[in-house]
Amino acid sequence: MTLPQPDVLLGGISPEVFLRDYWQKKPLLIRHAFPDLENPLSPDELAGLALEEEVDSRIVLTEGATPWELRRGPFTEDDFKALPERNWTLLVQAVDQFVPEVADLMKAFSFLPSWRIDDVMISYAAPGGSVGPHYDNYDVFLLQSHGRRRWMIGQHCDDQSPLLTHTDLRILSHFEEQQQWVLEPGDMLYIPPGVAHHGIAEDECMTCSIGFRAPSHQEILLHFTDFLSQYLGDHQRYSDSGILPAPQPAAIDDQSIERLQSIVLELVQDKTALATWFGRHMTEPRYPELIQPQELLPGTLLDELRNGYGLIRNASTRLAYRLESKDSLLLFASGEHCVLPSTLLSLVQLICNHDYIDSEALLAWQHDDEAYTLLEQLLAKGDLLLEGDDE
Repeated sequence: MTLPQPDVLLGGISPEVFLRDYWQKKPLLIRHAFPDLENPLSPDELAGLALEEEVDSRIVLTEGATPWELRRGPFTEDDFKALPERNWTLLVQAVDQFVPEVADLMKAFSFLPSWRIDDVMISYAAPGGSVGPHYDNYDVFLLQSHGRRRWMIGQHCDDQSPLLTHTDLRILSHFEEQQQWVLEPGDMLYIPPGVAHHGIAEDECMTCSIGFRAPSHQEILLHFTDFLSQYLGDHQRYSDSGILPAPQPAAIDDQSIERLQSIVLELVQDKTALATWFGRHMTEPRYPELIQPQELLPGTLLDELRNGYGLIRNASTRLAYRLESKDSLLLFASGEHCVLPSTLLSLVQLICNHDYIDSEALLAWQHDDEAYTLLEQLLAKGDLLLEGDDE
């Protein structure tokens, strides 16, 4: 499949215009966003993934044992045989980590930071299938890959929007339809965070949902402070040297709160610590169990490269980097980080931006000890794989 250029992907507008006028602001319907789209996997292949223990899958029945019944995988072939002919949906998360052709779809969105992309969820729906009117707290591109689905766009929602009483699904109890379109293969719909949407299968259909990571403020505060606390000693404590006698012993005065505030502000204003935590957090893998340490004998890497074998990124690995100063950079890999000299920037960019790096490109670094130490460490962690070992 030939991936579309950004102006085709975005319906004739540039990435700059899309980011200015639509991104996190309003929906955008794009006809023929992927004009050469070939469905990356069949309904049977998607169902086959849902049989696997390590794959996160769900089935939603509009009218099952209860309204909007949710069933969780892994499923069996008999589970699928028992389903009705209409009004159900299969959803499979992170299909990009198991099907390379699905992972390729994400490359079309290279005008957005790669560390923001979460995964590609694929849904199969029997005629009439739906997961109900809902909203997401993150951006999503809905790419129709097979059949037709009718999408209805509704109101802006937030935490106060009323939901149906349901233990598993967050379905809106009130949906205000404002726009409606039927998407066919190759069409795509962008939905910003908080915008209600409701999709119903017109016939047997499949939709690829390219979702983006967006940590909540609660998550940022909780996890960043946990990260900071690892580097604080027990001797670092609240101090109030120089205070005056307290006229009311039980009163907490403004000066006490200001001292406390200064402690917190000093900690959170550490930009390097914040960047380090953020890079680690945003590269945490969805399936860490699929990144397994590898034993590597000394000299193995160089021998394999000289034999013409390249390196392949583990499909479950997330990578990002930050140029910390003119002399150093941070490489983030699967929730961990290392500090590297900025002389390795071009190698780090090669590692982060490509799923496959050929031997010729890597042999150019064979006389740089720090470069080869980095490659060997990524191999040992399982973030990179020798060509042929990924099969």
